[in-house]
Amino acid sequence: MDDSMDERQTAADRIGAILARQKAAYLTDINPDLALRRDRLDRLERLILAWQERLAQAISEDFGNRSPVVTTLADIVPTRAALRHARRHLNGWMRPRRVSLAWTGQPGSALILRQPLGVVGIIAPWNYPMNLMLSPLVGALAAGNRAMLKPSELTPKFSEVLDAAVKEFFAEDEVAVVVGGPDVAAAFSAAPFDHLVFTGSTAVGRRVAEAAARNLMPITLELGGKSPAIIDASADLDSAVPRLIWGKLLNSGQTCVAPDYALVPRDRVEAFAAAAKAAAEKQYASLAGNPDYTTIISQRHFDRLAGLIDEARAKGAEVIELLPGTDAPRRILAPVVVTGANDTMALMHEEIFGPILPVIPYDTLDEALAYINAHDRPLALYWFGTDRKAEARVLNGTISGGVTINDTILHLAQDNLPFGGVGASGYGHYHGETGFVAMSKEKPVLRQSRLSAVALLYPPYGKVASMLLKVLARFG
Repeated sequence: MDDSMDERQTAADRIGAILARQKAAYLTDINPDLALRRDRLDRLERLILAWQERLAQAISEDFGNRSPVVTTLADIVPTRAALRHARRHLNGWMRPRRVSLAWTGQPGSALILRQPLGVVGIIAPWNYPMNLMLSPLVGALAAGNRAMLKPSELTPKFSEVLDAAVKEFFAEDEVAVVVGGPDVAAAFSAAPFDHLVFTGSTAVGRRVAEAAARNLMPITLELGGKSPAIIDASADLDSAVPRLIWGKLLNSGQTCVAPDYALVPRDRVEAFAAAAKAAAEKQYASLAGNPDYTTIISQRHFDRLAGLIDEARAKGAEVIELLPGTDAPRRILAPVVVTGANDTMALMHEEIFGPILPVIPYDTLDEALAYINAHDRPLALYWFGTDRKAEARVLNGTISGGVTINDTILHLAQDNLPFGGVGASGYGHYHGETGFVAMSKEKPVLRQSRLSAVALLYPPYGKVASMLLKVLARFG
């Protein structure tokens, strides 16, 4: 057996041992009461409050530079909002749902019980490592589950700090962190959890889904994708473009719901590019020594993004630099708009995940919608404009994981809205009650009455049974 196989086996054994302890602990209290669930949520919030500065510092070190403002805005604030939302609504979410019965079930009664599934596995990516790990954990703990967490190998410092933080506030049979590289991730996704939440690329998501299928394990996949931003003919560029550029350049474009490309009326492409440059200059001024501009996570990712730009330029696209200051040794990539992009270029097939914004011109809204619908369904879609009829055509004529109108990204921060993809951008949802339900078993229960007439349908069948069946066939 080679070393890599030994490492995989070791990882599988370690994960299996923790999972066995968590499943055994779950069986001692299959349906935790409200007080225990609230206690776990309270401990998670105390963890965030006690460790947030160390977590933010670790994230910045993993990136090379990321402003603590970005981490607070995109990691800490949404996670704490999810916690508050869950605590506020938890009693109602846990309450059994009474449902009505058809007359064929009368005079019985029925309800739906929401019960924990058991142990939830959560695999989070590197781009927002805290939010995309702890927000699903909120849903898992609220639903009464135990959880195992697998952070990305690209954020080793964050992983180390998270592991220490979790050990301070949770017993290993409640919540545990498993660190390691791709072999550990593969063993983790193959473990027989009761539910698995994976956030990452579509390519890796396919492999995770295949591994989960072998265990008949329910899974939530959030896979990103090429999210379009439509600039309508009715849009005010002075208002729309700064909002689009903010969403594109947040975390230097390393955001699963970042606008991946812009569809712009053909006669407004030049004005759009000028407005994008003005917006970038206003928001960042310059890149040299700018603490607000995030570095690219790794040299491999930087080289991939630089290659996308080089290939587009070589194939005839115009690359418009919004700000100067690319610094390859420090992994700072200047933001660019790419006009003349087309489907022969890799940047129109791959999720960009960086500060590169291709612009696709269109002549009619039908043409723009046809372009979107000819490609994989995106995780997010953005529309800018004031024409309500055009807005309705976009909403009704496309399918995407979520939509923000006249802004970007903000739908992701609303706990009353489900978050998730569709098709190649994933399946399943979490956030708020949606996440609670996803990580619960909704168990239907029918309680029969002593006065049930079902016995009239017991064999031997006679005239009464035949008459009842005719009635049921007609009115049941």
